[in-house]
Amino acid sequence: MGVAAFSFTVPFTKVAVGGLSPLFIGSGRAVVAALLAGFALALTRQRLPSGAQWARLAVVAGGVVIGFPLLTSFALTTTPASHSAVVIALLPAATATAAVLRGHERPPMAFWLITGAGALAAIGFASMQSGGFGELHSADLLLLGAVVAAAVGYAEGGLLARELGAWQTVSWALLLALPLMVFLTMLSMAQQPPSATPVQWAAFAYLAVVSMFLGFFAWYRGLAIGPMAQVSQVQLIQPVLSICWAGFLLGEALTWTTVIGGLAVILCAGAAVRIRLSPAPAKQSP
Repeated sequence: MGVAAFSFTVPFTKVAVGGLSPLFIGSGRAVVAALLAGFALALTRQRLPSGAQWARLAVVAGGVVIGFPLLTSFALTTTPASHSAVVIALLPAATATAAVLRGHERPPMAFWLITGAGALAAIGFASMQSGGFGELHSADLLLLGAVVAAAVGYAEGGLLARELGAWQTVSWALLLALPLMVFLTMLSMAQQPPSATPVQWAAFAYLAVVSMFLGFFAWYRGLAIGPMAQVSQVQLIQPVLSICWAGFLLGEALTWTTVIGGLAVILCAGAAVRIRLSPAPAKQSP
């Protein structure tokens, strides 16, 4: 459910940047989501996080509230949504690496082999759909930065969700980033007053309510159940879905390779997640 919600993020961001500044989109969506989060936290009377948890929430906020939305918004002003999926396809492997480093998880070698195959399949699939990686542009560097930011935010958020709860984690992270995001929103409005079509405003509303808030309810819950390294591979399906939405909603080119490439990516994702379901061999007693 989380991946399905996030799969619309890139195409809807591409729609929104047609009429709204990338700074407004990246910061304004967080402001709207933070207002929803504050209401939910107050309504359910959640306890405040501890001192150490606030520091970890700052890492989550820096990754998924500030870093990923702003970097992707600026990147999508100059690159097609389908091309963005080429770089973002690296996110599952990056998340798995972050989970291993931060959560001290130890997936078997078979997992890394399948994860590598899945990353190559996702990148190859997305490359064929977008016309290839080509030369490295500034937009690609922004997207790579977004991948790193999201991977760190996912790994830390997955750990915190085990302590605070899934929706509570993203809600506190949104509130923590709220002062900065309000400042950036006001700055963007002073530089370029927002003026968009109803469709562009609808895309912005989706980014604020679903991509920035509700989608994390399912995503952080899944990562909390874990192991995070394996569960994160479900996101290999995201570039397949994003490119399909870009074709249906934006008219970007889709070819016959969608079926073959998409099937390969989905099979790799399923194999990587299934590894965690295999019980460890029992130790023989001496």
